[in-house]
Amino acid sequence: MAEVNTDKGGDKGGKNKQKKVTLRVDFTPMVDMNMLLITFFMFCTSLSKPQTMEINMPSKDKINEGEENKVRESSAVTILLGKEDKVYYYLGMPTQEKYEDPDFLSESDYSAEGIRALLLEKNAGVNRLIKELKVKLQAKEITDEEFKLQSSEIKKEASKTTAPTVMIKPTDESNYKNLIDVLDEMQICNIAAYAIIELADGDRYMLFKKTNDPIYLTEAQRQEGGY
Repeated sequence: MAEVNTDKGGDKGGKNKQKKVTLRVDFTPMVDMNMLLITFFMFCTSLSKPQTMEINMPSKDKINEGEENKVRESSAVTILLGKEDKVYYYLGMPTQEKYEDPDFLSESDYSAEGIRALLLEKNAGVNRLIKELKVKLQAKEITDEEFKLQSSEIKKEASKTTAPTVMIKPTDESNYKNLIDVLDEMQICNIAAYAIIELADGDRYMLFKKTNDPIYLTEAQRQEGGY
């Protein structure tokens, strides 16, 4: 509330002087209004949900070495993260002859027609089953919990057969965004088995043969090759 006080007294000589006005504004009611506004916004504002990334833990199931090598060679996909947002990949396990062949390493990108198209093709069986589950989820035939459980079972079974095993190898010239982008592709393509591992010397040499850029080589490889 505002109060206005006026001084009506004259001076001792009987002469009238200009009245002095004292204005005092009481802001106490504004406190209640502020509290009401804060409460209103707290109840009416939708809080952003935390974004999380699914992490697949290693399986405890034991398989013999022969089966492990057979599955790895037939379904392995290795992705190399290069500089300037470039991405490369090769299929299967490289040999000494393939290290010398620059065509063994293919160049791609992070678009839907790039590395995603490759992974969707390699993981077509799992993606088809997950898509069928999503249709049931949208039709409310299954709950969210049932969808997550059945999806996990599909990926688990597929990882033992023909589903791709993706090895992600960042280079020193790639950035953090490149790694996040390729991890997003693992989720989009429903890849059950993938890992981030260290770049091997053979991979560095393949990148050099593909790009003719010695920046991918180690110091020892540069000295040995005279680069």
